[in-house]
Amino acid sequence: MTARPVPWPGEPGDEDLPTAPAPHGPGDEAALRERLAEAVDASDAPDVVFAVSRHGRRTLHSGGTAPPPAVAREDLRYEIGSASKTLTGLLLALLIRRGVLTGAEPAAACLDPGHPAGPHPVTLAHLVTHTAGLPALPADFVPRALPAWRTNPYARYPADRVTGTFLRHGPRHRPGTRWHYSNYGVSVLGHALAAATRTPWEDLLTGQVLRPLGLSGTALRAEDEKTDATGHRKDGRTPVPAFDAGGFAAAGAVRSTPHDLLTFLEAHLDPARSPAAGALRAVRVPVLRRGLGHRHVHTVAWFRHPTDGGPMYFHSGATLGQQAFLGFRPDTGTALAAVCTRRFRARDPFIATAYALLAGE
Repeated sequence: MTARPVPWPGEPGDEDLPTAPAPHGPGDEAALRERLAEAVDASDAPDVVFAVSRHGRRTLHSGGTAPPPAVAREDLRYEIGSASKTLTGLLLALLIRRGVLTGAEPAAACLDPGHPAGPHPVTLAHLVTHTAGLPALPADFVPRALPAWRTNPYARYPADRVTGTFLRHGPRHRPGTRWHYSNYGVSVLGHALAAATRTPWEDLLTGQVLRPLGLSGTALRAEDEKTDATGHRKDGRTPVPAFDAGGFAAAGAVRSTPHDLLTFLEAHLDPARSPAAGALRAVRVPVLRRGLGHRHVHTVAWFRHPTDGGPMYFHSGATLGQQAFLGFRPDTGTALAAVCTRRFRARDPFIATAYALLAGE
């Protein structure tokens, strides 16, 4: 009798296993608070929150260049942009673990069962790993989005256009041969998962990921101007409308509170406590190595970089008026969620500050 193969992408190695909790005294807590305060000040944005969890103990610091909002900054819901892909990757891993999918399904067949697969089809695995041979955005995206370029360009490109363009036009390169970061590809993945499960994307993500993980403060669209953070242009003063992802929901529609983001990251640090334990472990497994010396490592949900103590997992995101950074380190039991309400600009300090804070843990 042969053992049942482990579902793709596999199981993490020993280096990814969590370490025993390290004690933190009052001095460590005070030093962390000071570092978070410095990070908030360095970010130079109207609203900023840096939230850290160390072995389940949370420390948050908020501030900003704007007057404090009526609702505390740490209780607002922020647009996390491309960091939404970490939830999409986890969802795919969940569906694979449960035997609903394998990851090898041609995306076109999920969207249109009668569509010819061809000799080298784009699979769900290609889409989630950015190796589908697709561009960052569809070729006709800019002309359609241009009239709303400074307000909500993605809203002008709905779901049926994303899927229709994908079905009509093949990839630029043979799938699996090149890595190219693609909002387009992950968006197609979302529609393929919804079609394969016969469940609308919002219901699928909510039912399989948000609700089981207890992410009650997370949604896919703005719902309340009092509790949804307001983004700002590069000047840090001019407000922008709430982000509408259009047909690109799986790639960037999620908005969440700092506490929910920590809950999400803590589940990755301690999978055994979660109903999604197998999938949470699976999204740590390297599935792609690229660049000089294969120094760039990717999982189905995260970028992975080495540190002195072990691997660090992270993903950043941005919309037209907000930014986010999510990351965790199993070796130190640390999770970091950072959000701000200023559009990314040249030499923006926010992402670099968040990365350095987590890498230096």
